[in-house]
Amino acid sequence: MSEAKTQSEAGKSHGWAKYAVEYGPLGLFFVSYKIWGLMPATAVLIAASVAVTVIGYMRAGRLPWAPIITTAIVVVFGLLTLIFHDDTFIKMKPTVVYTLFALTLWGGLLFRKPLMERLMGTSLKMDHAGWRKLEARFALFCIGMAVLNEIVWRTQSENFWVNFKFGSIFITFLFMATQLPMIRRHMLPDGPESDAREATRE
Repeated sequence: MSEAKTQSEAGKSHGWAKYAVEYGPLGLFFVSYKIWGLMPATAVLIAASVAVTVIGYMRAGRLPWAPIITTAIVVVFGLLTLIFHDDTFIKMKPTVVYTLFALTLWGGLLFRKPLMERLMGTSLKMDHAGWRKLEARFALFCIGMAVLNEIVWRTQSENFWVNFKFGSIFITFLFMATQLPMIRRHMLPDGPESDAREATRE
């Protein structure tokens, strides 16, 4: 019981760090762009991403792979943008992140080890079939967002792309909201019996 509680608390601690890394720097990027423009906003995005990652690690002791990879990609593509003064790099960054996450999620499905279950299993109790469905759908969502990002930055104005990038937060939450009926169907009841079933499956 105490071990499960510890894992749950660790999952919550990691959860806030994940959302802070994903959305905190993005909000600062959006505000900075409206004030100073793209290049200063890119520098703010790099600094904020690194700072939140370091703070999250210091508070949680460790971080899931997703925010770490996200921060690494932000730093690489952000620095390329600033060094070459070319906004192509920062505009392609979401495409790379979404595509990488989609491939990683599909890899987890291929090897019958859904990665979302391993990352979120302490806070969301679902059966294995539910996790496979959620992971497959989220992988498709990531590919769709990667394609959409490419279309937007290649065909629309810089200001429109920045608004779209910030709006992707709400698009993601909307997508997750559409998955709630499926999640409810696959939820496991709390208690020793469900824990025993999960332990047997593992």
